[in-house]
Amino acid sequence: MLPDPIHILKTVYGYDAFRGRQAEIVRHVMAGNNAFVLMPTGGGKSLCYQIPALARPGMGLVVSPLIALMADQVAALRQAGVRAAALNSDLPGEERRALWRDIRGGTLDLLYVAPETLLKPDVVDRLATVPLSLIAIDEAHCLSQWGHDFRPSYRQLDALVARFPDTPRMALTATADTPTRAEILAHLNIAESDAFIADFDRPNIRYAIQEKDNPRAQLKRFLMDHEGESGIVYCLSKRRTEETAAWLCAQGYDALAYHGGMDKAAREANQARFQHGEAIIMVATIAFGMGIDKPDVRFVAHIDLPGSIEAYYQETGRAGRDGLPADALMLYGMEDIALRTRFIEESEAPDQRKRMERQKLDSLLGLTETAGCRRQALLSYFGDRCQPCGNCDTCAEPPHLFDGTIAAQKALSCIYRTGERFGQAYVVDVLVGAEDERIASFGHDRLSTYGIGKEHDKRTWRAILRQLIALRLVDVDLSGHGGLSIAEDGRDFLRDKATLMLRVPAAPRPARGKLAHRQASTALPEADRDLFQALREKRMEIARLQNVPPYVIFHDRTLIELAAARPASRADMAAVAGVGEAKLTRYGPAFLAVIAEHGKGLRA
Repeated sequence: MLPDPIHILKTVYGYDAFRGRQAEIVRHVMAGNNAFVLMPTGGGKSLCYQIPALARPGMGLVVSPLIALMADQVAALRQAGVRAAALNSDLPGEERRALWRDIRGGTLDLLYVAPETLLKPDVVDRLATVPLSLIAIDEAHCLSQWGHDFRPSYRQLDALVARFPDTPRMALTATADTPTRAEILAHLNIAESDAFIADFDRPNIRYAIQEKDNPRAQLKRFLMDHEGESGIVYCLSKRRTEETAAWLCAQGYDALAYHGGMDKAAREANQARFQHGEAIIMVATIAFGMGIDKPDVRFVAHIDLPGSIEAYYQETGRAGRDGLPADALMLYGMEDIALRTRFIEESEAPDQRKRMERQKLDSLLGLTETAGCRRQALLSYFGDRCQPCGNCDTCAEPPHLFDGTIAAQKALSCIYRTGERFGQAYVVDVLVGAEDERIASFGHDRLSTYGIGKEHDKRTWRAILRQLIALRLVDVDLSGHGGLSIAEDGRDFLRDKATLMLRVPAAPRPARGKLAHRQASTALPEADRDLFQALREKRMEIARLQNVPPYVIFHDRTLIELAAARPASRADMAAVAGVGEAKLTRYGPAFLAVIAEHGKGLRA
């Protein structure tokens, strides 16, 4: 008879109850069934395969894409008393030989391996001689050509179906649209009846999207609410990544850069500093972040338009994995739309792929331009629903709309009469009647559209043009010069004389709006915050001695509960969520001593 999963959950991980569909999935896999698990970041996907692996006979095999990610997962499991290890290309010879001895000897509960390593013939052959409890493929969206992070090595994992036909297979991901889900199921031969789709909502994340005005000033205002906290800033280019990290350092922040063009050692050193630190900002391209386990990331900012809604959801999902309040900010402008469109059109992808990418970009632009709840628009993309959330910028400050029909007609007419070859700034200058030598040299100051738009300022006209581009009424020259032209839909609009409602551009936002940021520590009464900080300091001291990230000792949520409950004994501490038996034995005395000392200080 297999062990009770609730007993494993409590004794190993320190939790009394499963969340959402975890219990259903765990029991399904423990019974020997396959499973496809789609669950948001922070939803507890790892427990869905770790507990069945601990309960079933044999070793659990986990396919994971990144060495750094595997190292974090193994470190966290070992802290909880689980016998875990990682097999990867960086492992020195003697350590690799020792690991294989452990594998053959049956002394491991979980083995993490990268797909490239796993698919080597000698590795597969050797693992075929070992009893396996299950095979879990994490970040399974990498298998799909329609996914936002396709990796060819993942595509080859379907070979495991024939090689291990009697071993339960699990595919797990935090984000996958309908085509991606279908492809994962087909390649891994997992039935629709074995699919578990969880609620996509991350209610602790506050979403905000702003038009680019002054990106650095906007980012700085945003960061004023996150002093002393860790976060990620995503940029589109390597150069912008390095320049933004340097600028943040000059502003007094502890910021690091991360992109694919960096030296591998420097990249890994920066990632380690981010994982081990508590107030570090990582400025990165999308090369950074897959599967990041750091639970105390309190914000994610995109200062350039992300690639798709899936990418945005995955990247923002790296904030607030511990369930505590977190913020997501996206900045975007016309140049971003043009660049993303150019990436699609100039790629060597087949036409079907390009059509899919255009549709994904359209969906993302719909999210940026919505006048309704951001969360509703985001979740609807994945076929999920929610009520207006009250925790996004459009819920806090609903945007004003105006009848933009005449304004759109004027803009399109100006684009046409100037020859459909000039960029946004030039068109705006003609519309407002700016005195400019270039305009005069082309004779455009004598056009009927010169000065026709003086009822709006330049900022409003830029917002109008941006919306016309997002609505596919205006095209942008893909050669890179940024010239505007009237799209086919724009010509239909002029011909049909349809009514068009547009958003009034929002004024630059103050650092703190109607929804003030809620720091993790504010989940505690003020009287408990000093103790919370003392517990954090003790956690950091222990983590540094062991050279592990602080969160593998205890999450902030556990420290908050310790500060509130103030346990006086091992039995009291065992009742706190996140304190399993191994951690209670290893760390109980140190943290109980901090709590006791703090109590003495209060009585004194």
